[in-house]
Amino acid sequence: MVLHRTLEDLLPSLVVLAGVLGGMYLLFRVSKRAIRKLADRMKEEDREHAEEIKQWADQLTRFVLHSILFVAGVAALFIILRGLGLQGFPALSWERVADWLLGPGLRILLVLSGAFVLSRVLHLLIARMPLLVVPREGPLAELAERKKRTDTITRMLRMLTTAVVMVIAGLIVLRELGVDITPILTGGAIAGLAVGFGAQNLVRDVISGFFLILENQVRVGDVVQINGKGGLVENIQLRTIVLRGLDGTVHIIPNGAINELSNMTKDFSYYVIDMGVAYKEDTDRVVAVMQEVAEELRRDPNYAPRILGPLEVLGVDAFADSAVIIKVRIKTVPMEQWNVGRELRRRIKKAFDARGIEIPFPHLSVYMGEASKPFAVEVAEHAARERNQEKLRGDS
Repeated sequence: MVLHRTLEDLLPSLVVLAGVLGGMYLLFRVSKRAIRKLADRMKEEDREHAEEIKQWADQLTRFVLHSILFVAGVAALFIILRGLGLQGFPALSWERVADWLLGPGLRILLVLSGAFVLSRVLHLLIARMPLLVVPREGPLAELAERKKRTDTITRMLRMLTTAVVMVIAGLIVLRELGVDITPILTGGAIAGLAVGFGAQNLVRDVISGFFLILENQVRVGDVVQINGKGGLVENIQLRTIVLRGLDGTVHIIPNGAINELSNMTKDFSYYVIDMGVAYKEDTDRVVAVMQEVAEELRRDPNYAPRILGPLEVLGVDAFADSAVIIKVRIKTVPMEQWNVGRELRRRIKKAFDARGIEIPFPHLSVYMGEASKPFAVEVAEHAARERNQEKLRGDS
């Protein structure tokens, strides 16, 4: 490599470089202003998602800035090299570089920018799905159910749309770089066929996860029992479902391995109480007290929105060893049955104490049969008989 240019020879290249950098800066300022105006207009139309729109605008502005800096850096490098008269690299001629930048380079930049903007726009539209599906007013239980379902679906759609847009953009960029994408597409088809035969468990998990979401069997935020493992659903993916137990343990279960699924918070919930009272108590009076307590709880403004109906008395359910079992249940919105049930139990205990209703504890009555008395009992009886005999002899 031989450099044979003076400062005077380099001056035109520096002028061109200054013009290119100035044009890039002007392009960035115009793009930033256009993005800001677009974000302001979207905020006025959708004030509830103003923060998300602002984040999207900031991310798009940073992406445009980085793209312009990259293009400006490449252009500056080749302008300086051309101005220095670098020899031995015919591919570094200004004409060829300019042709590439104005041709494939510009198209690649537009494809990447379009893919980024498209993915963000799709994410923004998906984020607005709850506004179309979930009504602003209505029963609390219905609103909660629809929100959980839309949250699960929107999460899956964001992942799917991002993957599809990025794959398509990557293929277009490879084609602009001169790479033949036909073998890639053919290889992808063959790889998909191989996955179908060699990764059957993975395919089974993905298909099961798809129908799990499509059929609305479980949503993020539900409390479920899956194959004996219980917990709060934290995440649903196409391959796995993630539960967090009451003690904080995280259970990750492949969707294809789900044999039994019990959803305890779908649409509505019940809290069931098996109330034990002493045998001497009047069961009708006990039921009346429990219903009175439940009605007081329903009138409490802190619990009224969580309760969907009056206390249901199912009747005397069993005669236990030391108590009569009365079974009742109360209907609540999903996820609130435990809070309502605990408060109901607390109030029932206080009401029973105030009215003298006995909640028995387990106790055992011991009866000694005549055929086989304990040794201590036999000794005591023998000593009593001897005393009686001595008394009789003394009297005689």
